[in-house]
Order: sequence, then C-alpha cells, then structure tokens
Amino acid sequence: MSGFAVPDVDPKVPSIARTYDYMIGGKDNYESDRAVGDHIKQNMPGAQAIAVENRKVLVRAVRHIAETTGIRQFLDMGSGLPTADNVHQVAQRHAPDTRVVYVDNDPAVLAHGRALLGTNDRTAVIQADAREPQAILDHPDTRRLIDFDQPVAVIMCAILHHLNDDEDPAGIVRFWRDRVPSGSHFFITHFRTEHNPETAEIEAVLQQSFGRGRWRDDAEIAAFFDGLEILEPGVVPTALWRPDVETGRELTTWERLIVGGVARKP
Repeated sequence: MSGFAVPDVDPKVPSIARTYDYMIGGKDNYESDRAVGDHIKQNMPGAQAIAVENRKVLVRAVRHIAETTGIRQFLDMGSGLPTADNVHQVAQRHAPDTRVVYVDNDPAVLAHGRALLGTNDRTAVIQADAREPQAILDHPDTRRLIDFDQPVAVIMCAILHHLNDDEDPAGIVRFWRDRVPSGSHFFITHFRTEHNPETAEIEAVLQQSFGRGRWRDDAEIAAFFDGLEILEPGVVPTALWRPDVETGRELTTWERLIVGGVARKP
C-alpha cells in the first residue's frame, strides 16, 4: 500500500473500499484486497465493468447536479478511497464554492482522504457508519459545511447493496430524505440481480469476502426512491445513465448488473 501505515487496518482482511480501489486501477490496496479483485477478474471475465461503470456514472451524476441545479453542497456516503475525479473535484470544477462532506467507516479512507483534502477548507472526510445517520448528521464537520435549510445532494454510490435487509437500507434513505429540503437530489447506484447464475456467482464471491450485503431486484431498488421524483432517464444500468457518448451497442451481462438514478425531493 502506498504512502504510510494506516492505524487500525488489518491488511489480511479485505476491505470493500480497497478492493474497489484495486478494481478501478488504484494503488491503495493490500494483497487481501487484490486477491478478491483478481478472483473476480480471472473467474468472471467482464465483471470489472461493474466497478468501472459505477465510477464513470458517479462523475456524470455529480457533474449533472453541479451544472443544472443550484445545489452547492454534497454529502457522499461510503465515499471510498480518493482517486481521480472525486466528488469535490468534479463539483468544484463547475461550481468552485461547492462544499463536500465525505463519509466512510474505513480508517484507510479517513487517513488518505484527510491527506488529500488538507488544504481544501470546503471539503471534509469523516469516519462514520452509514448505518448510523444521526451520528453523521450531528458530526461537527457536517454541521460546519452542510446547511440543511438549503438543498443538498446526497450521494449513495454503491453503498446500499453492502447493507443487509435487517440494517434497513431503505430507512437510511428515508432518514436523509426527511431531513433535506425540497430541491435536494439523491444519487443512488446498486448491484442488481437478474436471478441468473452470473449474478449469483459474483454475489456469492462478494458476500464470502466481505460477509455482508445483498443484491436486489428492480422493484426493491426502485423502492429506495419512494417519495422522490426520479429524473430522466430513470433508474437504468449505469452505462445508460446520460452517457457522454451514445454507442448504440448492446450492454454486456455485467454492465446490466449495476444500475442507478438521480431523483429530486419535491
């Protein structure tokens, strides 16, 4: 792992954030993370597209919100390790006064994020758990940077599928929906099951490696947007959400397994 030692990190235990970092070409990962990523790459050719397309759509969604709305504050849940085109970089490129709070429970994310953001007073990274939204809301950095009387962009990119049903992921979305004002936007991406062997195989790999989470079907994912106005083109495979270039090609099996959408609170 590059840079410096990170306290409270067991390099022998794979991390969701570090494995994702490896899958999209990052360098902040350990052998345990690479083992999970390599298993996916070698035994499920094409599956890496899930991670790649998820990162691309995050950039497009943040850019869309920054360019087309007056929203100038973002709350990014489960932000993962810093890489190219992070939320604050994309948003501040279009609106320099944008404020961003990153939230993650991985100590490596906290350490690397704070190193990256040390000179950016409009951005903070806090170590917190998405399953404890009240603690995030009450965190001093959240209160310092986010004005909940003004519209907020809430980012839940590839985080809800790591939560089990008994952890009430829909309730977490509702918590934030109920605390942000009209005009706020939500961006959600989620692993999508098609109830086929390919889906079952990769889901089993991730659950065995990380010990948690569940892929959900179209109806279950759509339910996360209850009470919100889903914007065009809807909740679709991420490769089809406002692509920079229309290719007209048919999506691969793997590209169909990560979907997302942007919605507005009325």
